[in-house]
Formats: sequence, C-alpha cells, structure tokens
Amino acid sequence: MALLSRRIQAEVTRRLTARGQRRQQQLLEFSAAMFATKGYHPTSVTDIVDGLGVGKGVFYWYFESKEELFRQILIDAQRDLRRSQRQAIADEPDPVRRIEQGIRTSVNWLDTHRHLFVLLEFARTEERFAPLIRQGEEQAVADALPHVKAGIAAGLMRRDDPLVLTQGILGVTDHLARVLVLEGNRPAEDAAEAAVSFCLYGILSPSTAGRRS
Repeated sequence: MALLSRRIQAEVTRRLTARGQRRQQQLLEFSAAMFATKGYHPTSVTDIVDGLGVGKGVFYWYFESKEELFRQILIDAQRDLRRSQRQAIADEPDPVRRIEQGIRTSVNWLDTHRHLFVLLEFARTEERFAPLIRQGEEQAVADALPHVKAGIAAGLMRRDDPLVLTQGILGVTDHLARVLVLEGNRPAEDAAEAAVSFCLYGILSPSTAGRRS
C-alpha cells in the first residue's frame, strides 16, 4: 500500500501544472519555516494550512501526511546542498581545491539555510527520519570520495585510507558548522576557514603543505 501511494504521488507530481508546482513549493517552504520555528511535533497540518490560508484539501492533494511532507523537505534540502557543491567545484581541476571549495560551500549553504539545518539536525534524532539522514550522509561520502582518491593519486595528500579521510573531512565540516554557526551564531566564514585549515593541514603531505602555506 505504501509503495502504491508513492507511485500515485509520483504520478500526480508529474501531472502538476506550473501553478500546481508553485503551490507545492509554497507548501514545502512555508512548512519548513514553521517546523524550524515551532518544532515538527507541535506543528499540525491545520497550523500549516491556516498559516497559508488554504483548505486541508489543498494539503492532501500534494501530500498524504505531515510525515511525507517532512520527508520531502529533507530530501529536497539534501539534494539542493549536493547541487550547490557540484556547481562550486565543477570547473576546478585541482582535487585539493575541490575539497576546499566543497567545505566552504557546505558551510555557507548551512548558514544560508539555517532553518533547514535545524530540521536536518532534528531528523538525526528521530527514528523515522534518521535512515533518510544516513542515506544522505552515505551519498555525501560517495560524492567526496573520488576527490580524496584523486588527491592521494596526485601525491597531494598522504596515502591513508581514502574512506577514513573522507569521513573525517565531512565529520569535521558538519561538526564545526553545527557548533560555530548553528549553536554559536558565529559567521559562516569563521567555521569554513576553521574546517578548511584543519582538514587540509591534516591531510596534505608535508611537501605539499609547505608549498601551499
């Protein structure tokens, strides 16, 4: 039944007019802001539709439930972050510079979209949403791993396990963004610079570190 519902939803999404797509996006954006401000559990479908000034029928045309809506918000947020990262490194031939730019882009995105950052952090703690976050993290590792491997192959990074290095880079970036930006309300540039400095000086070979300092 759940699989059938998702198929029906996918078919409805494909048939949406431009106006329907705008309404769906409006629901997503308004709900994300409300969830971040009020909290997922206290926010009801009634709160959402009343805030938008529409009927519940409009909500249920696009989403089967509040949970499905929230899942879509998380999926879209992770997808948009990945898109921003890909665009930032698209024309950079140096793998280490790609890693640096990826770190800076990630921190800046999380700062610009703090309400989504709040929701992603909340989702980690919820059993029903945590698997979705883990999937996103696994994808982030898969995206970053080729750049780390390229850096090692080029002799720019020490020859450690590339998977461990990748996990370390992503872990440091996420942690510093959360502690410095989300919780500490410090400028994104501070967190990005700290993450870049720590990750690069922690992974570059000694000869490369001297040339790039």
